[in-house]
Formats: sequence, C-alpha cells, structure tokens
Amino acid sequence: MHRRNFLKLLGITGGVAAASGTGIHKASAASAASVKRNPDAVGVLHDSTLCIGCRRCEEACAVVNNRPGPEKPYDNRAVLDTKRRPSVDSYTVVNKYPGQGARPVFRKTQCNHCQEPACASACFVKAFTKTPEGPVVYDPSLCVGCRYCMIACPFTIPSYDYDKVLNPLVHKCTLCAPRLAEGKQPGCVEVCPTGALLFGKREELLDIARKRIADAPGKYVKHIYGEKEVGGTNWLYLSPVPHEELGQPVLDATSVPELTSGALGSVPMIAGLWPVLLTGAWAITRRKEKVSEEERESAVSAALAKASAANAEELRKALEKAAKDKENALAKAEKDKEAAVAAALAEAKAACEAAADNAGGTDAAGQEQAADAANAGTKDGGES
Repeated sequence: MHRRNFLKLLGITGGVAAASGTGIHKASAASAASVKRNPDAVGVLHDSTLCIGCRRCEEACAVVNNRPGPEKPYDNRAVLDTKRRPSVDSYTVVNKYPGQGARPVFRKTQCNHCQEPACASACFVKAFTKTPEGPVVYDPSLCVGCRYCMIACPFTIPSYDYDKVLNPLVHKCTLCAPRLAEGKQPGCVEVCPTGALLFGKREELLDIARKRIADAPGKYVKHIYGEKEVGGTNWLYLSPVPHEELGQPVLDATSVPELTSGALGSVPMIAGLWPVLLTGAWAITRRKEKVSEEERESAVSAALAKASAANAEELRKALEKAAKDKENALAKAEKDKEAAVAAALAEAKAACEAAADNAGGTDAAGQEQAADAANAGTKDGGES
C-alpha cells in the first residue's frame, strides 16, 4: 500500500471513530495462549555438522525468489570470511565460524519463521501473517513502510528496499510458501548436496534432532536451537559447538508478542489520534510557510526600494557629471577657437607687413637707378 493511500484511509477511519463516539477498541497481540499451533506445520532442520559452505542454497534461493545474482560468483568461498546477513537481494546467506578443531563450522541464516512471530505482532496493518502450514508470509499491498517488523525481529532478518523511493518494500525468506502450496520442497533444501537441510513436519524434525544427539554423544551440543527460543521457530538447528558461537542470539522461551502485548494495545489509539495530530502539524506548517512568505515578500520589496533609491541617486550624479563635462568641453572648445583665430590673424598681419616691406624696397631701387641714368645723360651732353 502506498503511504499516501494509507494516510487517507487512516484519516477517514480516525474521523469516523471520532465522530461516532464509539471509542477505540484495544488490540491484543499474539501470545502463547492465543496462537493455535498446528501439529502438522512444516519446518527445516539445519545440521551444521553436514554443511560444507557450498552456497548452493543461496543460489537456489535467488532463482526461486527472482533475486539478482551477487557481485562475486556463488562458488567464490572467499565471501565466507566476511560475516553477512540476509538482505533485499539475498534472502539467505551462509557464514563460516571456527570449529572445535581445524574444520570450520558453517551456518545458514534466513527467516526462522517463529511460531509466534514478532514481525506479525508488531505489524498493525497485518502485512505479516503466520500461516497454519508454518511459513510467515508478507503481503506488500498492505505494507505502509513503518519498518516496525525490522525493529521487532529478534534475529534481525527483515530488510528494507531503501533504493526504491516510490514504493519500497520489506524483504525476507518466505520458506518458499508458493512452492509448498504446489507440493514442492523449499528451493534451498532441494539443492543441498549433503543433506544438511532436512524438510518435514516440525514435530518430526524435533524427534530426528533428538535422536541424532542421542546416537552420537559428543558430536552435537545438547541443544536444539529453535525448539523453545522466543516460543519456538519452524527452523531448527543442530551444532557441534554452542549456538551462540555461530552467531545465534541467546533468547529465552518467552515469545516477543507476549512481551509487547501491552504496548501494542495502544497502537489503535495512536492510529485514531494520528489524523488529528497530522492536521494540527499541517496547520502549523502552513502558518509558518505563510509568515515566511510574507516576510520574504517584505524583504524583497524593501530591497527593491533601496535599490531603486540607490539607482536614482547614481543616475542624478551621472547626469550632473555629464552636464559639467559638456560645459567644460564647450568652454575649452571656445578657448581653442579664439586662440586659433588670434594665431591666424597674427600670421596674416605678419604676411602683410612682409609684403609691404618688399614693395618699398623695390621703389627706392628704381628711383636710384633713374637718378643714375639722368646724371649719366647730363655728363654726356656736356662733353659734346
């Protein structure tokens, strides 16, 4: 379910509950007393003494659930040196741990399909359900992405698809529920080459585990992990070393739903009040946005007014400077003109005076030549 649709539905439900005045009924979580256990429920027994860490179970799980392949091939056993947990792309992983001698011990990790699943108890929209056959299954159409299941799970199994923004989902092993409905075994059990994984009815698997412990003293620790932990699980484990040395959490027999029944009873009340709280938060947010918008507009107007006044002052100064520069330029041009005219007049006057001087000198020379000629004539007449 998309979160927006869920919030709309929740708002309508809360409004109806508030309007009707019928109140909100208290929810009850799953508990040992309320859960009806099916003696024919199936499960898987994992015997760590037979596991060789081949990772063929990982490959089969990816094929059955249409998961992408890993970056390194499945036959690359170097990945076993790093502790891993199930993820969106790998619903099951095999990890390696030190054994009593030189041989390491391998353990497969996946959803344990609790008899009283914490994930189903924590999910207030019932996206997780425990089937009578044994698997704990997930309905993505109901999920709202609250991730309470991830917090509730004592084995840290559910993973969340954070890379999907629009409709992220929770992912985990389903015990191959679709294959069980077809009469098939889980994919991992079907391909196990050593018989480390044994599929069958849970009660029969417990009998087989007890017999193996009794028939081989010292081979196994006298503890079937999953028989009683958190109310029991449909995955059971045999190990040659204490289970906590294989990364299994130390848990008592009390189921998680029994521990959380009181807290989960308040979920419907919170769900009913949620629309009111969201409406109030929305109103406060809208008011803050409106005030912020008004302050922004006021700040912009003040900035524009200040900029306009500054621009007007700059324009006035520029016009004054331009007028003054024009006046100075005209005055300079007038002075240059007067100086040029005066220089031209002085040059013309000098030229005239030079011409006059030249003319006076020519007349005096002519008169002197005429006088010399006259004197010469008088002298010639007297001699004759």
